[in-house]
Amino acid sequence: MITAMLFAGGSGVRMQSSELPKQFLEVGGKPIIIHTMEHFANHPWVDGIVIACKEDWIDYLIDLIEQFHVRKVKAIVPGGENGFGSIHNGVVATSEFSKNPDDLILICDGVRPMLSKKLITDCIEHTKKYRSAVPVTPSIDSLLFSTDGESCAKSYDRNTMYVTQAPQGYTMERILWAHDEAYKRGILNPVSSSELFIELGEPVHIFKGERFNIKVTTPEDLITLRAQFYYENYKKFAKEELKYGI
Repeated sequence: MITAMLFAGGSGVRMQSSELPKQFLEVGGKPIIIHTMEHFANHPWVDGIVIACKEDWIDYLIDLIEQFHVRKVKAIVPGGENGFGSIHNGVVATSEFSKNPDDLILICDGVRPMLSKKLITDCIEHTKKYRSAVPVTPSIDSLLFSTDGESCAKSYDRNTMYVTQAPQGYTMERILWAHDEAYKRGILNPVSSSELFIELGEPVHIFKGERFNIKVTTPEDLITLRAQFYYENYKKFAKEELKYGI
């Protein structure tokens, strides 16, 4: 069994949206989280979807799922106090029906609406082989280290630096072990599942991600996303013009 676990428990402070959490902002006629969910719902290898949602927005999300006829949703659970808490709630909910230790879970932000079928497929195939799979893109910028944001005395070789993406794939056995260990050791706020494993002393397998697979976090990301949707729709319209000789 392969389950996509989406976490969307945040309020989107960096998006500066005073009305809607960022996952519910609309792009291309649909909320961002619906775009994200549809990529998994439409993938033939994904059996189910679990969402950890900001608790007071669960009813709103249920209405959206019905409105846009999103398939394969097996559970919606309240998000936690932080990203890790939301992921944990989603992992626990997934474990209720995904009992085989070799079952796969694909953990993904709810705000990655530009996911491709190929990326999901690659993640599944790499997870089956390595028991973990984290998509990454090479850093294209120089990297400086600073503890105060004002001064810097250290830099990193960008050729050895990678930016993590999602979905991140794990076997159920591995992810349940990691979450159990995290609570035993008091590790309660890792930035991502891959960083949790690394903090636990466990390496993770990485594979090539896609630069267009943006996580919508800031107003600038939203502008980029809308530009991408406009471009994709323009390409479709241009094809139709050529097809019908318009």
